[in-house]
Amino acid sequence: MPNILIVEDEKNIADALSAYLESHEYRTIIDLSGLEARHIINRQKIDLILLDLMLPEVSGEALCKSIRAFSDVPIIMLTAKIDESDIINGLKIGADDYIIKPFSLKQVLARIEAVLRRSQGKIGNDAFYYDDGTLIIDEKGHEIYRDSVKIKLTPNEFKILLILAKSANKVFTRDELIELVMGKDFEGYDRAVDSHIKNIRLKIEADSKLPVYITTVHGVGYKFK
Repeated sequence: MPNILIVEDEKNIADALSAYLESHEYRTIIDLSGLEARHIINRQKIDLILLDLMLPEVSGEALCKSIRAFSDVPIIMLTAKIDESDIINGLKIGADDYIIKPFSLKQVLARIEAVLRRSQGKIGNDAFYYDDGTLIIDEKGHEIYRDSVKIKLTPNEFKILLILAKSANKVFTRDELIELVMGKDFEGYDRAVDSHIKNIRLKIEADSKLPVYITTVHGVGYKFK
């Protein structure tokens, strides 16, 4: 039974999510403030986090950044913010998906199942070496190394990098990457891919503003050189 951490300050929403998910064979833990989230993740295995962005004592964005500093657990943001810029920012700081309030419990369950499928999926079995080992993509181990230092990527970031690297010099459109990585059931902006690419570049490139691995083909998409 996957463990879901619900970080939501509205108790009625948190309780409704918990009851519904537990009726579908998930275990849930509720944190009404967000102040205990890091401790909970450190104490026990958490498979996914539902994270409200508007918390009373700490912002959801700040908490997401804090979690991403030490964990790649999938995070779905729950937000009443509907501006594209807010959603893109959430993806930039490490969220795997987002759900806009108000939402249905069925929608939340479907998104959780989709994100867990993506995060637990496997593509191939081999490791890839670039620039004499400067960059290593360990497909089987689901790990990335840059100059022998392990780099933390979110599940979506890893899949995007792996797809691009396995088809070097092939140009992928944003829509193609969304379908391959996030699935046909992803309901969001195609610019979400741009945010993931930016994050990957920040982590693997010597200079993210002058990328040598993932390059932009203007008007089309991205390719791995």
